[in-house]
Amino acid sequence: MDFTNIYAKKTAYAKFMQKEIAYICRKFEKRAPGSKGEEQACVYMSDQLKRLGCESQVESFKEHPRSFYGWIYITITCVLLGIIALFVGNAVKTPILPLIGAILIVFGLVIVLLEFGFYKQPIDFLFKEKTGHNVTAIKKPTGEVKRRIIFNGHPDAAWEWPVNYALGGVGFESHAIISGVGAAYFLVLSIIAVIKGGVLEGALLKCALWGLIFVPFLAGLYFMVNYRRVVDGANDNLSGCYMGIAVLKALQDEDIQLENTEIGVVLTGSEEAGLRGAKAWCEAHKGEFQDVPTFIYSYDTIYDPKYLMTNYRDLNATVKADKDVSDLFMECAQEMGIKCSKGMVPPLGGATDSAAFAQGGFRATGITGLNHKLESYYHTRKDAPDNMNIDGLADCFAVTIKVLEKFDEGAKQ
Repeated sequence: MDFTNIYAKKTAYAKFMQKEIAYICRKFEKRAPGSKGEEQACVYMSDQLKRLGCESQVESFKEHPRSFYGWIYITITCVLLGIIALFVGNAVKTPILPLIGAILIVFGLVIVLLEFGFYKQPIDFLFKEKTGHNVTAIKKPTGEVKRRIIFNGHPDAAWEWPVNYALGGVGFESHAIISGVGAAYFLVLSIIAVIKGGVLEGALLKCALWGLIFVPFLAGLYFMVNYRRVVDGANDNLSGCYMGIAVLKALQDEDIQLENTEIGVVLTGSEEAGLRGAKAWCEAHKGEFQDVPTFIYSYDTIYDPKYLMTNYRDLNATVKADKDVSDLFMECAQEMGIKCSKGMVPPLGGATDSAAFAQGGFRATGITGLNHKLESYYHTRKDAPDNMNIDGLADCFAVTIKVLEKFDEGAKQ
């Protein structure tokens, strides 16, 4: 197979991606997790994949999308009630109230650890059920299937983070860290108050009073997410969706038919609600795609070329990506002379759908093109089609084509 012409046209395919992404952002409704806009985008891209020679279908699943950020209201309320209990207990001189306060704070911290730390779903039942949508598209080779490669992105877009829009990542992350420190601070004071019979005096009382400086930061977390504004999500993550679609378009344009490698494009919705679509896809397709070696590349926010990265760990660094899948991308980037770092989605960095695939038993890795020290476009209205990086898309596309080329060579051995 000769991929030379495709490499030469990497910028043209990057512009194709940007054009299609702009069309989706203008044409359809906003793509919040579990929304009509998410479904519209899935249907549009599924139809496009059919025209590129795939068997493609839109699959639905049930979810409770707002539960992912639901920890905010539970956790912050518990912490604030714990602070009130500490001071009231001190006033009436009883250890019972600070004990209750400590329990409330611990409960709140456990909720955030489960929901955001590990992407579990303990509070789904408290939130409205909606229907999310995935796309599964498969392009068969001309001969026997000996290998399979799947390109993944998520079609949904985030609810805006107002603090990140106003202050950027430093402000956003500082706000979250200060609030976490404040919760831990009052937990320690509550435990001390219990030991001392409910009474804080002298320096300890002053510490408690000075600690009230944390309260505005804690209360501010109630406004961490603005459900009234859904961003365009051009980079995060229509860029990931169109990486696989552009690969198939390039093959069709050059009339390249793979003999033994099956290509899949899987678009998993509601990633912004805690990988809900990818988790649902893994459950729906449990036991499938195990017949031949199958690699999944999950793309998320392909933006700045200097931040192109293969993430060897995901989900706040708690989930391992497949080493062989990751190494292949790194090797291909090096061979192409394109800068790609070996890294991870760090603690407090969230997750990509790669984590859900890995947890579901699939061989996967996550490819990102963003600064993990958040920039002001991330989850804000600045994530628009006119704020995309053609060079970032083109470089990632070229490496992806090289990955496909080398992977296909393995099918012939």
